[in-house]
Amino acid sequence: MHPAGDAELNPAPAPARISPWRLALGGMFAMAAAIGIGRFVYTPILPMMMAQESLSAGQAGMIASSNYLGYLIGAMIAATAMLRGSQRAWLLGALFASAVTTLYMAWTESYAGFLATRFIGGLVSAWVLVFATTLVITRLTDMGRGGLTAVLFAGVGLGIVFASLLTGLAMDNQDGWRGAWINSGAAALAATLLVAVLVPGRRTDAAAMPVRSENRGRSIGGLLAAYGLFGFGYVITATFIVQLVRSAAYPPEAEIAIWVLVGIAGIPSVWLWNRYAAVAGNSRAFSVACVVLAVGVGASVLLPGLWGLVPGAVLLGSTFMAITAIGLVEARERSGKDPRHALAMMTAAFGAGQIIGPAVAGYMRDAFGSFLLPSILASVLLVLAAALAHR
Repeated sequence: MHPAGDAELNPAPAPARISPWRLALGGMFAMAAAIGIGRFVYTPILPMMMAQESLSAGQAGMIASSNYLGYLIGAMIAATAMLRGSQRAWLLGALFASAVTTLYMAWTESYAGFLATRFIGGLVSAWVLVFATTLVITRLTDMGRGGLTAVLFAGVGLGIVFASLLTGLAMDNQDGWRGAWINSGAAALAATLLVAVLVPGRRTDAAAMPVRSENRGRSIGGLLAAYGLFGFGYVITATFIVQLVRSAAYPPEAEIAIWVLVGIAGIPSVWLWNRYAAVAGNSRAFSVACVVLAVGVGASVLLPGLWGLVPGAVLLGSTFMAITAIGLVEARERSGKDPRHALAMMTAAFGAGQIIGPAVAGYMRDAFGSFLLPSILASVLLVLAAALAHR
């Protein structure tokens, strides 16, 4: 019998259809582990580290900036052809490395060690974001279930909530900041195992679909500047809001509750803002969200006590991931033949803002005794970002 006949009689089995919810949940756990925990757990742990390790606000800001520098470099590497091979292997490897660096913070003894460990954590968190996007969002879109991408981004808020509770557990058990890092790293390892089960690899990488949009050819310059200013504007409050609670002499439970509020507000945020963007357009949604965030940042330092901190936390959580996502979508739509280049430029601008913000805020806090001036500066820059996004 001829080979061709064999092929006809024994065709290769069709690949099993993957449940879109399985993919979305896998992406959610990936984002929870690497971003919600690996990247943002530093915020609720920071007040304990500053108190128990005598870190200054400037040093604390530099540790945060080191993580964001790692994220920037990691994202730029991922935009090249350097990370070859299985995308699933890179995703799982980066998740494992993120969990390990989170755990290792508990055994780090020096300021230089904090800088290095958080830098590596930032580097691999960027790879998680890139490969989770490739393996999850692209396939969901191909299945006609693009709306489930909001489930993936909800993982950031979910991770923030879970990391807050684990930090509170360490406080209750008097384990200190080291115990909080251990709890969080163990949770990130568990989430990595869930991702390994839920997210299968791809036999081939689908070719990128051309982007069709009435915005194509529109200048990206204003949006690029706006994205950088947004990176600066959101990250100061995202880094220091729990420290603001401690500075106001509230009990430790209030510190945890504030960061839990950020996470809860973040869970539905991308879905809600995407619905608004579908009606008003990405540019307008980006601008309105920046103004809302500016109000929250200003409220956190201008209104007394929890009257400012609670709305500051809610408005931060309900906007920052949505602005991040909408900005990238708008840049892709405005780009010409090379959306990858536009996205790399956006990532660089955003990363630069994130790197500068915590360092500037920390040293201004040391110089002037409060976070009032850096937070006001952040609010002004967010309003400017809202204006620039339409250019």
